[in-house]
Amino acid sequence: MSDSSSLVTTDENIETTLESKANAKVTLLLKAAGDAPILKNKKFLVERSRTVASVTDFLRKMTKIDASESLFLYVNQAFAPTLDTEIGCVFDCFGTEGKLIFHYCKTQAWG
Repeated sequence: MSDSSSLVTTDENIETTLESKANAKVTLLLKAAGDAPILKNKKFLVERSRTVASVTDFLRKMTKIDASESLFLYVNQAFAPTLDTEIGCVFDCFGTEGKLIFHYCKTQAWG
């Protein structure tokens, strides 16, 4: 007889899988567009639970863009996600080749 216990999924296994996914990090690729300053390092590992707002704050610090200046983030040169959206959610929907690509600029470009 075969052991069917390996086919049964328990709540504990599901919770462990969800926790490991929640703790995983996303490779974020930041590309400058227009007149935005270019970063020396364009790839970053970001926790899935971080929000787009935290990426914007980080980007402002790295590029020395003042809070009074506009900064726009776009996913795949298509649309601007809301600031309260989690990076993991954006990655699950729009990630390509294991990366999430954000384009940033100081003036409105797409969308």
